[in-house]
Amino acid sequence: MTASPNPTTAEELRGAGLRVTAARVALLETVRAGDHLGVEAIASGVRDRVGHISLQAVYEALHALTAAGLVRRIEPAGSPARYEGRVGDNHHHLVCRSCGTVTDVECAAGQAPCLTASNDHGFSIDEAEVIYWGLCPACSTRSS
Repeated sequence: MTASPNPTTAEELRGAGLRVTAARVALLETVRAGDHLGVEAIASGVRDRVGHISLQAVYEALHALTAAGLVRRIEPAGSPARYEGRVGDNHHHLVCRSCGTVTDVECAAGQAPCLTASNDHGFSIDEAEVIYWGLCPACSTRSS
């Protein structure tokens, strides 16, 4: 049996060694359809798809999906954690200091150069997280 070119969400969960449940499928699809969502927004999206789910179950599923590499967690300073479905590439984030909007931005240095620190102090580096801070266009216009 060959793998399908576009695996279903259930196949992705199985492939990551996770049990397939309606809540996990709904959660992964909600994160992927959203834009750097917080836990409350994810829980609301899952409830719209499958009915009741506790916040604790959402946190547990997010932890499992993050550990499996299917979801990425970002936590800009002073902000609650947010989750995105864009994983496995070398992208960074822009965060608005005023409204908190988070936007993806490609790495300015290319694919892996930002994984090469000027001094790695003996660490084996496997990830770099860059967050650019500023004002989004809407907040920039309002403050002018």
